[in-house]
Amino acid sequence: MAEPISAASAVPSAPAPFYTPEHERLRQVVRGYVEREVAPNLDRWERQRLVDREAWRAAGRLGLLGARVPPAYGGPGIADYRVRCVIADEMARAGAAAPALGFALNDDIVLPYLLRLGTEEQKRRWLPGFVTGETISAIAMTEPGAGSDLRGMRAVAVRRGDGWVLNGAKTFITNGILADLVIVAAQTRVGDADRGISLFVVEDGTPGFTRGRKLDKLGLHAQDTAELFFDDVRLPDGNLLGGVGEGLRHLIANLPSERLSIAYYGLAAAEAALDWTLAHARERTLSGVPMLDHQAVRFRLAELVTEVEVTRAYLERLVLRYNAGELDVVDAAKAKWWATETQRRVLDACLRLLDGEGVLLGRPLTRAFLDARVQPIYGGTTEIMKEIIGRSLRS
Repeated sequence: MAEPISAASAVPSAPAPFYTPEHERLRQVVRGYVEREVAPNLDRWERQRLVDREAWRAAGRLGLLGARVPPAYGGPGIADYRVRCVIADEMARAGAAAPALGFALNDDIVLPYLLRLGTEEQKRRWLPGFVTGETISAIAMTEPGAGSDLRGMRAVAVRRGDGWVLNGAKTFITNGILADLVIVAAQTRVGDADRGISLFVVEDGTPGFTRGRKLDKLGLHAQDTAELFFDDVRLPDGNLLGGVGEGLRHLIANLPSERLSIAYYGLAAAEAALDWTLAHARERTLSGVPMLDHQAVRFRLAELVTEVEVTRAYLERLVLRYNAGELDVVDAAKAKWWATETQRRVLDACLRLLDGEGVLLGRPLTRAFLDARVQPIYGGTTEIMKEIIGRSLRS
């Protein structure tokens, strides 16, 4: 007969904290960096619509970039995604979505392509700069008139001799002005045969590669989003990333990392907005009565606090699954649509609670509200995320 379960053994042990003491020590470094290098410059960056390169170099000197780059290429080789979460938390606390997005593009989107697909020569050539902050990257998929529809892609790379000739245009490219290297997705032709989509790395200064407008946007004003043009750009085989015609497969494989990155910043931004709003509510009076003594205010804040805490618990679980190599496209889609829509709802509610303060430009919450508008759109819209989840329910 089996031994009875004791009362003590029936109580599950408390889960380990999401962040370790090492992460909290990193947080202090990141917070100091943000206070010195980011917060004092945000207004100027918004006016110039560009983050200074020195901010990237300063982050590199502190070891805040390229954590996953192996020691052989100058990095620490830390695969723990919680490192990136700490940076997102602290950037959001300062309302610094634009530099946070630039760093995330480098570390969460472009870097995984190079780590997974790069040859030894390519890694030695490109990875060290991701650690020092000397290399800023971009990925170019979206095209004028085609949006993110890869089937409508018109950029084309044609095989010529022992290399390729690339022609086409891309738009809405994050880091587009500053980028030292750009991963470009293009249709591939060898002779008369269409070989599908391939990925090519185009470096700054390559003849035929030019940048168009620095685009004005609703939010993320400090983020350099640009048009890119490729006019008979000649590329050697050493700039082909992965196999010919395998680009679509590579793009899909990287979606969990990209969407987790967007989702986590959405959570961090919602938490920051809620903190600012709670501080305001604790100090403000309405008609001579403390703001938190109004039931309508208390109830709304109670809803927001609960929604954000539930979202954090969910995303922390997915981050740990990502660390274990177990986060798939469907769960990443769930995280992306839920967290970004939560961010949108929370920031909208916080803006209302700030009353007249909420419409003044230059305030952290106002900036965060504008910056958040694109979150449910890029990386795949909320509707596309729901379609991915819905299709998975058939089996």
